[in-house]
Amino acid sequence: MYRVFEALDELGAIVEEARGVPMTAGCVVPRGDVLELIDDIKDAIPGELDDAQDVLDARDGLLREAKDHAESTVSTANAEADSMVNHARAEADRLLSDAKAQADRMVAEARQHSERMVGEARDEAARIAATAKREYEASVGRAKSEADRLIESGNLAYEKAVQEGIKEQQRLVAQTEIVATANAEATRMIDSAHAEADRLRGECDIYVDSKLAEFEDFLNGTLRSVGRGRHQLRTAAGTHDYAAR
Repeated sequence: MYRVFEALDELGAIVEEARGVPMTAGCVVPRGDVLELIDDIKDAIPGELDDAQDVLDARDGLLREAKDHAESTVSTANAEADSMVNHARAEADRLLSDAKAQADRMVAEARQHSERMVGEARDEAARIAATAKREYEASVGRAKSEADRLIESGNLAYEKAVQEGIKEQQRLVAQTEIVATANAEATRMIDSAHAEADRLRGECDIYVDSKLAEFEDFLNGTLRSVGRGRHQLRTAAGTHDYAAR
């Protein structure tokens, strides 16, 4: 087959290198060389075709063998798959049956255990209730006794507090009378002090007024003496009395 392609390449090269015929699309090629190449191609083609046919036959054989092997493999795989499915189904049924039996057994055991625990809890609850009732009754008795004692103690304390309150009230009443007397005396003393202060203020005002009057008389006499002296001075000197202007 390689010789066929080689001859075709040489034929193409001859055509490309051939001299063209003027005014036409044709060319002039060496006849002998071209014929020789064509003979080579003819001689090479049958052998190459036989080789190609052998290759095709071998391919068909391989395809048939592959198909047969594939069909055999698929058939075997299907058979094995059916067998495995059947086995798995049987195993699943067995496991389901075992699980169901185990579940029934566990449910029965759980029911028995729960019934036993409920009975024990009921007995324990009854015992605790009886104990609680006894403790409640004892606590109520103690609380009642303590309440009676506290009430009696409270009554005694109340009576004592009442008596003490009466005594304190009497004491405060007596003390209030003393305070009232003291307040009255203090008011009298304050009023007397205000009166004495007013009297002293009046005497002081009279005294000051008298002294100011005496001082006024003294000043008036002094001013008159000064006036007379100034008049005498002006008269003796013969000056005009500017003050008279």
